[in-house]
Amino acid sequence: MSVRLLVHTRTTAYRHASIPAGVEAVRTIGDFEVDHTEDPTAFEQSLDDYAAVVFLSTSGEVLTPAGRERLAAYVDAGGGFVGVHAAACTEYDWPYYGELLGARFDRHPEYQPGKVVVEDPEHPATRHLPAVWDFVDEWYDFRTNPRGTVRVLARADESSYDGGGMGGDHPLVWCREQGAGRVFYTALGHAAEAYDDPGFRAHLLGGIDWAARPGRAGRAEGR
Repeated sequence: MSVRLLVHTRTTAYRHASIPAGVEAVRTIGDFEVDHTEDPTAFEQSLDDYAAVVFLSTSGEVLTPAGRERLAAYVDAGGGFVGVHAAACTEYDWPYYGELLGARFDRHPEYQPGKVVVEDPEHPATRHLPAVWDFVDEWYDFRTNPRGTVRVLARADESSYDGGGMGGDHPLVWCREQGAGRVFYTALGHAAEAYDDPGFRAHLLGGIDWAARPGRAGRAEGR
């Protein structure tokens, strides 16, 4: 049975040119039925038919007050939430969202090659990756270090690129629980090329599938 996802890509600040490639990747990496929207009022309706909501390089304030309430209730009740890349640059005016995601974007150096160090090789988003994964991205810094409140899956090796600002402990990919729901976030995914990379596609698939599982099981039991 396919898993239904709501993919939201609204931007009210910087818009990534890679968004269409990202949406197409989510449509094709797994057995997902994808509804793609940039309409904030979509979140004012019931989200119960979705196993997970994906914020794919959203930016700025992208929800209405009613949509915020609906999304929070959905995740707290067991819905999955996935944030990709600029999802950390989103909803700065909503404190719940910062808690939901785990950290907020601060800055990034120039787009360049670097190394991702896998900390948790057992998670579906990282189990296929080498211990040190060579990748090209923007290497986001965050306003706070989320370690201690999230399960860190991978970190950036700041010695492998120029301009890092978080030091030796630089979480880059993580997951956490919010109420009865699951949250997965990856800071990777700046460029369209990432969504053609087999390693990144498997990374994204593993994260989405992990976040969607509670919602999928709960809805199956409810039928």
